[in-house]
Amino acid sequence: MTFGTARSLGLLGLLGSLGLLVTSCGGGGNGDGTNGDGGDAGTGVDTGMCAPPCGTGTDTGAPPPPGSGPSAGGCAVFPASNEWNRDVSADAVDPNSANYIAAMSPTKSLHPDWGSMTDNYGIPYVIVPADQAKVPVSFDYADESDPGPYPIPATAPVEGGAGASGDRHVLALQQGSCLLYEMFASEKDASGAGWHAGSGAVWNLGTGALRPEGWTSADAAGLPIFPGLARPDEVLDQKEIKHALRFTVVNSQKAYVHPATHLASSKTDPNLPPMGLRVRLKASVDLSAMSPAAKVVFTALKKYGMFVADNGSDWYVSGASDNRWDATVMDGLVGDFKKIHGSDFEVVKLGTIVTK
Repeated sequence: MTFGTARSLGLLGLLGSLGLLVTSCGGGGNGDGTNGDGGDAGTGVDTGMCAPPCGTGTDTGAPPPPGSGPSAGGCAVFPASNEWNRDVSADAVDPNSANYIAAMSPTKSLHPDWGSMTDNYGIPYVIVPADQAKVPVSFDYADESDPGPYPIPATAPVEGGAGASGDRHVLALQQGSCLLYEMFASEKDASGAGWHAGSGAVWNLGTGALRPEGWTSADAAGLPIFPGLARPDEVLDQKEIKHALRFTVVNSQKAYVHPATHLASSKTDPNLPPMGLRVRLKASVDLSAMSPAAKVVFTALKKYGMFVADNGSDWYVSGASDNRWDATVMDGLVGDFKKIHGSDFEVVKLGTIVTK
């Protein structure tokens, strides 16, 4: 998932060598050698926590006051004006919306690409204290990675678990500094004291500054991962998601549009979605019969939409791995997601499409 771009098409060789061209739960490659994460298994570790010695490991930040934006660990997750947090319900529809949707399997239903740690499904994260010790990190693609050290504990959960062959994301949000550290293809280094990864990015949650043009991150589109996850504290506790989500598509265009900064395909068909394309659920879609959890997610998709962030299975929406997604909640979500199809979405008017 993470890059897959032909940015340096040498990365495709890395993905192949890591066994990343096939996902474990239905997410596949995009047909041109680039990898996808839709359907990857989760970590099997409770999202938002890790074992000692990484401090409390839990989200000890106070709930955000009414009317405020998303938060975690006592940190605002990007300013209210950031694209991830912007209400796009009244934005114009892109002139090419119908063609983009047609290229993304419009008859296919949505899928919640997350679940419990027991089911090993979703993308995990850990919240670490301000005094979390920083450790050495190294990267295969250091030229597009933010250098270490990173405050990532040895016990940080890895997407897919310790022996996984998928994207192996590691996400750590540090309290106090409100910096978000994200890595792709993560492994403990040979010394056992630090980490080695394919790429890494550090995000200042106070500014939401983009990556440099053409740079990847720990995600194919050069986007942050954590801000685009559906989390149980939002869906089940706050009963409101206040930000856009992320999703995957099988086929993407060799292009990106902000807030993405990185392309992840060699295909030049202008009707394929570029990385960073944003869709929203049509206002006319009836949510009255949906389960409470599904209604929270779909309401957010009407207001904030979701970004194409990677190549994977069409219409796989990302969420955090957490045991609070129990069988009852997930059965309701899966059933209700099947009622929503690609054709129920429209593309929000795009900015400048970058093809280099």
